[in-house]
Amino acid sequence: MADQIPLYPVRSAAAAAHRKRAAYYSAAGPGSGAEWPSRYQLEDESAHLDEMPLMMSEEGFENDESDYHTLPRARTARRRRGLERFVCGGWKLLCASCCDWLVNICQRKRELKARTVWLGCPEKCEEKHPRNSIKNQKYNIFTFIPGVLYEQFKFFLNLYFLVVSCSQFVPALKIGYLYTYWAPLGFVLAVTIMREAIDEFRRFQRDKEVNSQLYSKLTVRGKVQVKSSDIQVGDLIIVEKNQRIPSDMVFLRTSEKAGSCFIRTDQLDGETDWKLKVAVSCTQRLPALGDLFSISAYVYAQKPQLDIHSFEGTFTREDSDPPIHESLSIENTLWANTIVASGTVIGVVIYTGKETRSVMNTSNPKNKVGLLDLELNQLTKALFVALVALSVVMVTLQGFVGPWYRSLFRFLLLFSYIIPISLRVNLDMGKAAYGWMIMKDESIPGTVVRTSTIPEELGRLVYLLTDKTGTLTQNEMVFKRLHLGTVSYGADTMDEIQGHLRNPCPQMQSQAGGNNASSTPPRKAQSSAPKVRKSVSSRVHEAVKAIALCHNVSPVYESRAGVGGEAEYAEADQDFSDGNRTYQAASPDEVALVQWTESVGLTLVSRDLGSMQLRTPSGQIQTYCILQMFPFTSESKRMGVIVRDESTAEITFYMKGADVAMSSVVQYNDWLEEECGNMAREGLRTLVVAKRALTEEQYQDFESRYSQAKLSIHDRALKVAAVVESLERQMELLCLTGVEDRLQADVRPTLELLRNAGIKIWMLTGDKLETATCIAKSSHLVSRTQDIHIFRPVTNRGEAHLELNAFRRKHDCALVISGDSLEVCLKYYEHELAELACQCPAVVCCRCSPTQKARIAKLLQHHTGKRTCAVGDGGNDVSMIQAADCGIGIEGKEGRQASLAADFSVTQFRHIGRLLMVHGRSSYKRSAALGQFVMHRGLIISTMQAVFSSVFYFASVPLYQGFLMVGYATIYTMFPVFSLVLDQDVKPETAMLYPELYKDLTKGRSLSFKTFLVWVLISIYQGGILMYGALLLFESEFVHVLAISFTALILTELLMVALTIRTWHWLMAVAEVLSLGCYVASLAFLNEYFDVAFITTVTFVWKVSAITMVSCLPLYVLKYLKRKLSPPSYTKLTS
Repeated sequence: MADQIPLYPVRSAAAAAHRKRAAYYSAAGPGSGAEWPSRYQLEDESAHLDEMPLMMSEEGFENDESDYHTLPRARTARRRRGLERFVCGGWKLLCASCCDWLVNICQRKRELKARTVWLGCPEKCEEKHPRNSIKNQKYNIFTFIPGVLYEQFKFFLNLYFLVVSCSQFVPALKIGYLYTYWAPLGFVLAVTIMREAIDEFRRFQRDKEVNSQLYSKLTVRGKVQVKSSDIQVGDLIIVEKNQRIPSDMVFLRTSEKAGSCFIRTDQLDGETDWKLKVAVSCTQRLPALGDLFSISAYVYAQKPQLDIHSFEGTFTREDSDPPIHESLSIENTLWANTIVASGTVIGVVIYTGKETRSVMNTSNPKNKVGLLDLELNQLTKALFVALVALSVVMVTLQGFVGPWYRSLFRFLLLFSYIIPISLRVNLDMGKAAYGWMIMKDESIPGTVVRTSTIPEELGRLVYLLTDKTGTLTQNEMVFKRLHLGTVSYGADTMDEIQGHLRNPCPQMQSQAGGNNASSTPPRKAQSSAPKVRKSVSSRVHEAVKAIALCHNVSPVYESRAGVGGEAEYAEADQDFSDGNRTYQAASPDEVALVQWTESVGLTLVSRDLGSMQLRTPSGQIQTYCILQMFPFTSESKRMGVIVRDESTAEITFYMKGADVAMSSVVQYNDWLEEECGNMAREGLRTLVVAKRALTEEQYQDFESRYSQAKLSIHDRALKVAAVVESLERQMELLCLTGVEDRLQADVRPTLELLRNAGIKIWMLTGDKLETATCIAKSSHLVSRTQDIHIFRPVTNRGEAHLELNAFRRKHDCALVISGDSLEVCLKYYEHELAELACQCPAVVCCRCSPTQKARIAKLLQHHTGKRTCAVGDGGNDVSMIQAADCGIGIEGKEGRQASLAADFSVTQFRHIGRLLMVHGRSSYKRSAALGQFVMHRGLIISTMQAVFSSVFYFASVPLYQGFLMVGYATIYTMFPVFSLVLDQDVKPETAMLYPELYKDLTKGRSLSFKTFLVWVLISIYQGGILMYGALLLFESEFVHVLAISFTALILTELLMVALTIRTWHWLMAVAEVLSLGCYVASLAFLNEYFDVAFITTVTFVWKVSAITMVSCLPLYVLKYLKRKLSPPSYTKLTS
């Protein structure tokens, strides 16, 4: 198709370049970009590049930019030619404009603006801001009934029956009793409204509980209690430890003496690491809490945004001379739905309700409709076409006599049983039964079905989108390996490290002995002495000390620290009791390392912004002064610290980081790369630790350059990085550490089971790229033999173009891509990225925001048309769970938000295997059989009606009236037909043992136009036999035809149920016998329809038996032959 793209030059100057590029494109072949125009009409000219083929060499980007942009313009100019296109385009534009105008009028979306918020003065707000209430309800008191009715009648089946029922109010069209039409419809609607009302009431209760939580609000008169929903922009709110933050705030003050606190953000971004937040220094310095009202200050905040990782604002205090200005960043914010983990905090509210980051990142829940329901909806439309065709044929054969349109309407009503209303009732009751079976399954205890309308979806899934932290992993880090180059220590040899630490090496003893002496001579002597190979003991000492010092962990003493008790806090610092110490850090890896050093004898006992104290195995306290901290960033992939040993005045620069970042800064060695590879294959997260000793002069020189770089206004980050890099040279490699993030129980076999079932698994996580890749390997999401393609970070269209081309050349490799790169690719090359990613055996998306997760789910649905399932356990997974066709929530450490929002809630990831393989399979198979059988039940009686009418001169007279019709669809056949929900084609053990059986389900062969056609043919055959047989065998009175045909019909239906069943259950036999008993018993009361004397004769019995035999026996023979000659795949496994 690419060679058909018109490539006409617009400027003569660029003509040569255009011709060259046109030739290149025609040679390039059909690039997918050429075939698919963009879905995004962006303002910038580069948006038109979507129409260029993706396979483009790097030279394409080196050519003159001007003609690069001309090409799409030429195409757009040509595309709009012709009067017809102009008219169509104009009409579409007019319609779109009108619709947009109407939507704007109805919704009146308020434009989001930046704001100035005065401390403690909500009344000074210039604009009205939304209420701070959480609302998860779908309807309100006025929209409930219209909303539920709309959801029901948007289905063709229900709408059709509403029209048919209403037609019975017209005397000329009345066929039978009103209750035969309105009773089933009313029952369906009543059940639906009740179910929706209960769900809605539960949502209302949950919202009320959250909105009624009480918080302390600071006013001029002191503290007052206020409900969460009554908090306004500008309020000063006090949040205690372990309390939820009710709205987005700027952090003004804390009870912690360091002026900072930790918060837990697992409900916002899914990470269980604690984040350090810093109070505004101007307000933290105020002597007392009440002084917040004695100053005149305001916060300027940017307009509300989706991005949870950034914030820009300023804090201004006006009443000081000169006015104080402080810049505010993400570390000064407290977002709603995060939890305070240390101390008590005071903040000023800047965003409420719908404008908070957490609400903006949550999508509205959609009403989920199962694929089976959509397929049945299509089949009912086909049945409706057949119904109209049959009625038209009848009227045509009648010869359009008299008011033929009335006859047409009456035929439409007579044959209306072709589309059975009981289909909806049976399926809804079946879904409720499947939900009950899932919750009662002892193999998956604690599983809850929250959306009872889509259990069949579990049997049709092709893509499984899973979160990582807390879903695949337990988020518990365990130190597993320490490698020193020549010697490696594992879990079973940690006691050797303890032994080395208990025996101080000579260096340490000399340092301890020379505490009071000047430390300069030993260092000079050491530096001038020749290098001697260190003993294993001294290397262990140095490695453990480096791990104990190079981190951002703070020990916290829970039991003693009061809210305002700074003296108590200081006491606790001196007390160092091990029982009540916990560690806080921004990463669980860090905590695992510090806990390990404690387990081998070197304990971190206290830390503040300027110093750290370690306790040795002998009980001696070593104090280190923190001179500089270089935090971990995703760009540098390493963190460092410069410390001065108080006892020896030695200055050391410690550093640790990912092997890719550290291999270039450490001295030459021959083991690091190999050992990193070995640990990664074991699924361990590796960190390389190194050090460099600095003299006082070297440090002073560094500090002066570093301070200068930090004050520069232009390119500050680059200058600071350059100064730090000057230290990162020829560092001494100390050790390599391996930490394991424990996987959830049976994650590996479950993922393997799902993969064998043909389900493609995508891991979407907010975590770092290295961590995500490591877990993908250790969980066997990516098999050991598979290559991994790490998508390079891209920031613009050109880079995305080249990187996608590089990825296109790879085959059968897993893709790892970051959220930022994903955003760029989706902006320009959505179709191409989806096409390439869907071919991968596994995909890992790291640094994903909640909205990106939801967008990926929608992208897969839109691009592939296949069913997606999302699995998560945190608040950040809610959008993804709601966007997917089927959402599974796991109740975990990150709270119950995901499990409450999901369609199915499980307690462990491994339960998903059984939920899909066993319950998904049986729900889909049973519903498919039930749906088709109910249709068969309607078709067979409509065929009999058609034969009856055609024999009796095309009269629009009903064959069976009143109770016979109601009884046929209810008490006579309902229980046996409904007992199909107990049927199973394979045992649960077989379904789990052979997950490959699941692949057949995704093809949708159990309910398709082919199987439906088979049932139609069966219905026509049986209906014809029953009616013609009865007409042939009746002797004197017409009432005998009714008795023979109706009795044979009931027996045929019961036998057909028995024919359809694959595995008998005792309840099925009971249902068959009970239904037959009900019919026989009711014959005594049906004298209005039947001749009771005739029914008791032998003639009646043999005629009914003969007709029933002819209608059913051939089908039994055909079924037996099919089983023998072409058995289904599962019978081969079970035999």
